Amino acid sequence: MKSYNHVIIGFGKGGKTLAGALAASGQKVALIEKSDQMYGGTCINVACIPSKYLENQARISKQAGGSFEEKADRYQKAVQGKRALTAKLRAKNYHKVADVPGAEVLTGTASFEDQHHILVKYPDGTSETIEAGNVYINTGASPFIPSIPGLKESRFMYTSETMMELESLPKRLVIIGGGYIGVEFASYYANFGSQVTVIQNGADFLPREDQETAGHALERMISRGIRVLFQTDIEKVEDLEQEAVLTVSRDGQSSKLKADAILAATGRRPNIGGLHPEKAGVELTARGAIQVDDRLRTTAPNIWAMGDVTGGLQFTYMSLDDFRIVKSQVLGDGSRTAQNRGSIPYSIFIDPPFSRVGLTEKEAREQGFEVKTAKLPAAAIPKAMVLENTDGFLKAVIDAKTGKILGVHLFCAESHEMVNTVKIVMDAGLPYTVLKDGIFTHPTMSEAMNDLFAALT
Repeated sequence: MKSYNHVIIGFGKGGKTLAGALAASGQKVALIEKSDQMYGGTCINVACIPSKYLENQARISKQAGGSFEEKADRYQKAVQGKRALTAKLRAKNYHKVADVPGAEVLTGTASFEDQHHILVKYPDGTSETIEAGNVYINTGASPFIPSIPGLKESRFMYTSETMMELESLPKRLVIIGGGYIGVEFASYYANFGSQVTVIQNGADFLPREDQETAGHALERMISRGIRVLFQTDIEKVEDLEQEAVLTVSRDGQSSKLKADAILAATGRRPNIGGLHPEKAGVELTARGAIQVDDRLRTTAPNIWAMGDVTGGLQFTYMSLDDFRIVKSQVLGDGSRTAQNRGSIPYSIFIDPPFSRVGLTEKEAREQGFEVKTAKLPAAAIPKAMVLENTDGFLKAVIDAKTGKILGVHLFCAESHEMVNTVKIVMDAGLPYTVLKDGIFTHPTMSEAMNDLFAALT
C-alpha cells in the first residue's frame, strides 16, 4: 500500500497550491483528480478563465458589428480559442505539481474508507487503497439543475460549464436564473448577438446588492436588448425538432417562450457524491457542504477542506486564501484563519462590470452606522470617455464618525481592477481621504477615486 504524508482530493486552486508547498517542505504528497480534463481545477477549465475569455471576445465582436452569420462565425472561433487556452493552462498546471519532487498526481476517483485510507478508482477499471497522514478535500462544486419538468431531459439545455462548449451561437437564448452567473452569461451572449431572455422568480434585480447601483445595471442590460422577466415561474420545457418551448407563468397567466438554447444558471452545489466523507467522520452542513471551522478543519482531526466544497463564497481567490489558512495550520504558526481575511471584493462581469467590496448603504444603516454616501456618474470620468464606455455609476458608503470606508459599489468600465485598491485601503483601516487626496496616473479609471470621495467634503 502506498503511503503519503498528505493526500489532496481535487486539483483546484487551493489544492494544487498546497500540494506544491507541502512537497517543497520535503513531504510526500498525492494529489487526486478524477479527470485529466480538470487538471488545474474549475477556474481554468470550466469557469473563470474560459468565461472571461469569451466575455472579452464578445465585447470585441460587438464592436465589430455585422450580420448574425458574421457574429456566429466569430463566436465559433472564440470557442475554439477558449479551448486552446484552457488546454495550455491545464498542461501547465499538471506539470506545476507533477514535476515537483515528492508530489504525485493520481488521475482517478477518490472515496474515503476511513480517516486515513482512501480508495482510488482509475479510468482503466483498476483501483487501489492509499494511506494518508493528513487529507484535504478540494473537490469544488457543480451546477445545480432545478426539477422543472422536461428541463434536465431537454437536448437544448446547458449549464454554465457545457454552454461554453456550444459552437453554434443561439439566436434565442433563455437563461433560467438572474443571479451572478446568469447575468454574466446574458451579457456575453447579448454582445455576441443572441436575443437573450432572463427568467427569475424573484422581484428584485441582484437583490443582495445596493439597489440604487443594481438599478443602473438593470437599466443598462435592458437598453442592450436583454429581456428580464421577474416573478416568473417555469412550468415545463418541451423539445420540438429545432427548438425548445418553455411554458412560463406570471400572475396566474401562462405563456410560451421559444429558445434555441436554455442555460440553467440556478446555482452550484458542493461535489461530495461518491466521496463518502461520513466514513472518515467528516460531517456536512445542512446545505450539504463540508463542515469546517475557521481554520478549515473538518470534524475529523486530520482532515481539512478548501474552496467551493465548504459552501462559502465561490471564487478562486477564496480557494487560494483557503490554502494560506491551511498552510498556516500545517506548516506555520496557525495565525491565519477565516476570521482575519479582511474585506472580500468581487466582480460581476457584465458590460460594464459591476464590482463591490464591503457593505451596502442599507446594510451599514442596519448595523447601526451613521453613514454618508458619495456618488459619481461614470460619464464624468475622462478615461471612460476615452474607452467610449461612459455607462455606469459609482457609489461609496462611509462611516460618518471615523471617515473609514464601509463599502464601495462600482458599476463602470474596469471596476474589477479599481475595487482591489479600495479593498487594501479598507483592510488597512485608513480613512477615505487617502483615496480622495491620492495621486493617480491619468487618464485612468482609478483616478475617479479622487472625484468620488471629494463629493463627501
